[in-house]
Amino acid sequence: MNILSDSVLLTQYSHGAGCGCKISPQILDQILHGNDSSAAFAGIPPFDTATLLVGNHSRDDAAVMDLGNGDAIISTTDFFMPIVDDAYDFGRIASANAISDVYAMGGQPLMAIAILGWPIDKLAPEIAGRVIEGSRAICAEAGIPLAGGHSIDSPEPIFGLAVTGRVAVQHLKRNDTAIEGNLLYLTKKLGVGILTTAQKKGLLREEHAHLAPDQMRQLNKVGVALGALESVKALTDVTGFGLLGHLIEMAQGSGLSAVIDFDKVPKLPFIEEYLAQKSFPGGTVRNWQSYGHKVADLTETQRYILADPQTSGGLLIAVSPEGQHDVENILRTFNIEAEPIGRLVKPGQRVVYFAEEMQFSSFA
Repeated sequence: MNILSDSVLLTQYSHGAGCGCKISPQILDQILHGNDSSAAFAGIPPFDTATLLVGNHSRDDAAVMDLGNGDAIISTTDFFMPIVDDAYDFGRIASANAISDVYAMGGQPLMAIAILGWPIDKLAPEIAGRVIEGSRAICAEAGIPLAGGHSIDSPEPIFGLAVTGRVAVQHLKRNDTAIEGNLLYLTKKLGVGILTTAQKKGLLREEHAHLAPDQMRQLNKVGVALGALESVKALTDVTGFGLLGHLIEMAQGSGLSAVIDFDKVPKLPFIEEYLAQKSFPGGTVRNWQSYGHKVADLTETQRYILADPQTSGGLLIAVSPEGQHDVENILRTFNIEAEPIGRLVKPGQRVVYFAEEMQFSSFA
C-alpha cells in the first residue's frame, strides 16, 4: 500500500542520502580501471580524443565534446537517494547538484532530462510529482527547461538529472590543470553530510533544520563568470568525496600537492556539536579509507569535516595570484566568502598538507 502524505519522511525510505551514496573513490578506481582494461582486451579503439576534450580519464565533472566552431558541448548526469524528507526540496537539491557539474566546467547549462526511480508500492505518485515540481523550479532558476526524462519502479526513491551545457572552448575549465602557486578558494561551507545525518538520526535541532537545505539549493552560477577568467586555472565542484577527495583529484591530476589552512576552510555552524554525538555519514569513513594515506596527520574532528561527503557542494577554485582580486570581486558579487583556504605547491610525499606543518600561514 503506498503512502500519500505531506508528512512522509523520504529519508526513511533509502539506505543512504545524497552524494554520500557515492561509491568510494578506491572502489570506483577499480571499476573504471577494469572497464578500461576490458575495452583494450576486446580490441575496442579509443575514441577520437581530438574532439572529446574531456572524458573519464581525469575524473572530471562532465564530458566535453568540441563542436569545431569554438564552442563545446558539456554532458553530465547525477542522481541519488533522498537527502531531505521534503519531496519538493529533494527535487530542488538533486537538480542543483546535477546542474553544478556544468558550472564546474565554466559552462552555461542548456537543458535537463530527469532520472526518476520510485517505489510505487510504498510511496504515492503524487509525492514523486512534488519532486519533479522542485526540479522544474531549480531548472527555471538556472534558465533551462526540464525537457523530458525516464522513470523506473525501484525499491528506493532516486532522482537526478542528465544535463547538457555549452562552453566556449577557450573558457573550458578542468580539474587537472592547476599550476604551482595557485591559490585555492571554496564557495560553499562544509558540513552538509554531518547535519543531514543528524536529521536522519533524529538528533538535529529544529532551529538548525534549514542550514543544510538552504545551502544545497543554491546554484553554482558563479562558475560561468569564473570560466571567463584566464587566471582561473582549474575548477571542480566538491561533492561526495568531500573537500579532501576532490582536492586530491585536482592536485594529483596537476602533478602537485596542496597546503590547506584548516581554520580558513568555511564550515556550517554547529557541526562540531553533532560530531560529538557521532553524527557523520558512512561515506566519510569510506572516503578516508580510500585516500587518508595521501593526507598529512589530522585530528579526528578535522578528518570528519574535510572528508565529509557534500551534496550540491561549492566550487573549488585554483587561481593564479595575479588573478586573486578579480576572483574575489566576482565571489563577493555572488555573496560568497572571498578568502583563500590554501595554495598548490611542489609535489611532496603526501598530496595534502596543512599550514601548521609547513609553517605556511600567509596566503595573500
